[in-house]
Amino acid sequence: MVRAGKDGAAPGESVAMTSPEPVEGMAGDQRLRGLVGYSLKRAYYRFQSDAARVLEGFGLRISTYSALVVICDNTDLRQSQLAQILSVERSNTVVVVDALEQAGLIARHRVPKDRRSYALRPTRAGRQLCDRASAALDQHEDRILTDIDPAERAELLRLLQRMEAAAVSREDP
Repeated sequence: MVRAGKDGAAPGESVAMTSPEPVEGMAGDQRLRGLVGYSLKRAYYRFQSDAARVLEGFGLRISTYSALVVICDNTDLRQSQLAQILSVERSNTVVVVDALEQAGLIARHRVPKDRRSYALRPTRAGRQLCDRASAALDQHEDRILTDIDPAERAELLRLLQRMEAAAVSREDP
């Protein structure tokens, strides 16, 4: 993990602390908040719990929503490709694809040149639900990120994607 300075800033920079100050006599996590990974985890949990609540209203979980979006954006995708895109085990993908198919949101079609493979296609109902759920999640992000302007948001995304790419490039083969 990348560490920031004692005050949470990179060396040579200062930053306004937004984390709660420990109350006298109570334990705090100030040292942990200087770790990028710890702060990412905390932000992730806040985002995910709220996103899960939003998606629940559509009968979706984060895993089924994510798969549905990828399938809607990549018609005729194979399950193995879906697993790779979402960085999940193939066995977990089967469970998610089964749930989407049982809900009538996607359909499996045999791949003509490979009878062992199935292409995944969204149904009309799947596309409609995906669009509605995506709009609700856009509102969810706008609400949570209301204090972050569009330029900062774009920079945050760029940095997160850069962090992911760096982590992937350093993984063991």
